[in-house]
Amino acid sequence: MAAARHSAAAIAGNGKCGQCSMHRLTMKTASQMTMTRLLTEAEILKMSDKDYMNEDQLAFFKHRLEQLQAEILRNAGQTTENLRETVIVPDPADRATIEEEHALELRTRDRERKLLKKVQQSLARIETGEYGWCEETGEPIGIPRLLARPTATLSLEAQERRELRQKLFGD
Repeated sequence: MAAARHSAAAIAGNGKCGQCSMHRLTMKTASQMTMTRLLTEAEILKMSDKDYMNEDQLAFFKHRLEQLQAEILRNAGQTTENLRETVIVPDPADRATIEEEHALELRTRDRERKLLKKVQQSLARIETGEYGWCEETGEPIGIPRLLARPTATLSLEAQERRELRQKLFGD
């Protein structure tokens, strides 16, 4: 299957197919399309501060967020299937176990629903050019933090201040 993606018909004269996870199409101008390879985490981390949130980094994080979004949606579909396949068991202990498993799965999906909203907001921030910049200070959030938490909207310092305020004032 992968070989079919890289067939001669698929390659656009530059040796890259644009179909696999390592290649993607980007628009430089409305009339010119070029092929670029998605960077790796190591390559992103090696980049200088002046390259912060350049086109390659934005493409990397957009791809990562889209993968996370697809995984969350897949999990939600699986939960729906699991709940539909409920079997009736006569033993009260077995029934209680099944109900507890369903409750746990629903709590997990609720957390993922909240994460999905953050992922979608992050994708929107990429489109508006705000991704990677702290909502409170306007400073860079930082590549290591975004790799650990791609939906982060605050720099580490701003997040720590917010958590301290919440702890002190219960906001």
